[in-house]
Amino acid sequence: MDFTSVVAKKDAGNGTALLLGRYQVGKLLGHGTFAKVYYALNVKTDESVAIKVLDKEKILKGGLIAHIKREIFILRRVLHPNIVQLFEVMATKTKIYFVMEYVHGGQLFHKVAKGRLKEDVARKYFQQLISAVDFCHARGVYHRDLKPENLLLDENGNLKVSDFGLSAVSDQIRQDGLFHTFCGTPAYVAPEVLGRKGYDAAKVDIWSCGVVLFVLMAGYLPFHDRSIMAMYKKIYKGEFRCPKWFSPDLIRLLTKVLDTNPETRMTISEIMENRWFKKGFKHVKFYIEDNKFCSIKDDDDDELGSCSSDHSTYSEPDAELETRKKVTSLPRPASLNAFDIISFSPGFNLSGLFEEGEEGSRFVSGAPVSRIISKLEEIAKLVSFTVRKKDYRVNLESCREGAKGPLAIAAEIFELTPSLLVVEVKKKAGDRGEYEEFCNKELKPGLENLTLGQSPEHAPAPADADNSYAMSDTE
Repeated sequence: MDFTSVVAKKDAGNGTALLLGRYQVGKLLGHGTFAKVYYALNVKTDESVAIKVLDKEKILKGGLIAHIKREIFILRRVLHPNIVQLFEVMATKTKIYFVMEYVHGGQLFHKVAKGRLKEDVARKYFQQLISAVDFCHARGVYHRDLKPENLLLDENGNLKVSDFGLSAVSDQIRQDGLFHTFCGTPAYVAPEVLGRKGYDAAKVDIWSCGVVLFVLMAGYLPFHDRSIMAMYKKIYKGEFRCPKWFSPDLIRLLTKVLDTNPETRMTISEIMENRWFKKGFKHVKFYIEDNKFCSIKDDDDDELGSCSSDHSTYSEPDAELETRKKVTSLPRPASLNAFDIISFSPGFNLSGLFEEGEEGSRFVSGAPVSRIISKLEEIAKLVSFTVRKKDYRVNLESCREGAKGPLAIAAEIFELTPSLLVVEVKKKAGDRGEYEEFCNKELKPGLENLTLGQSPEHAPAPADADNSYAMSDTE
């Protein structure tokens, strides 16, 4: 990735330095060997953020450039309400800045340090943890360092998984189908990692989740000893004892999750079907709009439409909504260059012209905006999708639970010339295969008469496979 060069600028109003031209930096939240994390305020949106500042010289000397790229690559993949969000990455000549979501409630570890949690509270955190981990695994991301210190709580008491510094992606799996790097926190590491013969990272994350659940319910670790080698022996043998206040259902769940044999250890889908886990469990159904998480609601009081969900709603700031209402003309796509514009001329082949960084495509139409939107609404009605309209953006959302949650697609209309419009179609949530099937069977045929030259092709390989972020076959 090419970092954009940015510098701290002076705020003309009060003379204070603004990092990256818009962030007012506050107190130090924490620090490590290579980075410091500060609280900051976005002076333009009044939004609190956390800024992770890395020293370029230390990163270079430590040979960690590939490591940093991998972390950025991973955080771009795992946009989920129960995972700390990365907003942007910028840099100066000496520093790299991760602008991230600021989570107000602190570490779950500090909550557990005061004593064990009530069963319903521990269950809620475990449910949210499993939901986030399941989402990561579906995206080919494995955390490998799950522990209460890396689990944060927001102001509403919801869990947020953080610190993907030791994470890996499926691209790194060796030819034997396993990972081999010895990593993680000793008390939470799975026995097969200690065996040094390779491991399934998904099963390793599940083991760590089991240890986290035990800690939440007991207030202490299941495997503990003053001697780290003695502790490793207990982990390798799976020697732990549940306290008397654990319910029989919880003990059965933990016994299957903390199974030393990864082949017979519970899978995430099996955990989600477990009786203890399912009590009060609510699936998170969401989509991402303007870098914000939006839940699909089950009521109909939203002017943009809705779909069934059990999760609270994430809405855009009122100021942003007001700005959108004042739009009087079609926006222009900022990412188009001269070559793109020439290629959009009638007679040119439009296949292969895809929006960088998104799973989607764009096409040109000479039809009026109203006709394009009406056609999208017709297509949505045929497949029972919900339609959400805002200015020149149309969101199509499935109410059916797919392989990776409900499918959500965004179509945005831009002005290329007074007589030509560009329509960008992108997958916002759900399974890529289901998105491609929808595009090929419904969207492409439905829009064919509105396009110039060609209709939209199905989505290409996601930008996550971009060479600048490609990982080698070994770790």
